[in-house]
Amino acid sequence: MRNAPSITSRLLIVGALALPVFMGIDGCKSTTTTQAVTTPGQTATDDAALAARVKQALVAAPGLKSLPMSVATYRGVVQLSGYVDSEAQIQQALAVTRSVPGVQSVSNDLHVRPQ
Repeated sequence: MRNAPSITSRLLIVGALALPVFMGIDGCKSTTTTQAVTTPGQTATDDAALAARVKQALVAAPGLKSLPMSVATYRGVVQLSGYVDSEAQIQQALAVTRSVPGVQSVSNDLHVRPQ
C-alpha cells in the first residue's frame, strides 16, 4: 500500500503534462471556408454534367462526331483521349472543348491514327 500515493502522484504529473499537449494539438486544426467545401457527390455530379456537355459539343462539331474519343473530367479538368485522323482534328477538338462553359483546362491525350 505504500506505493499507492506514489502511483497517484505520478498519474497526476502525467495528466498535468499531457493536458497542454492535447490542447496544443487541437489548436493546429486547419479551417476551411464553407465556399471551398463541396460534397463528393456534388463534385461528381458537376463533373458528369460537364463531361456530357463536352461530349455534346464534340458530337455537334462538323468532322468530329464519328471519331472514337473519350471524355473524362475531374474538378473542371477535361481529358480527351482516343484517335483522330489528323492534327487539325486534334486542334478542333481542343478548341471545341475549351469553349464549353465550366472547363478549367484540357488535358490532351488524342493521337493521330497511324495510316
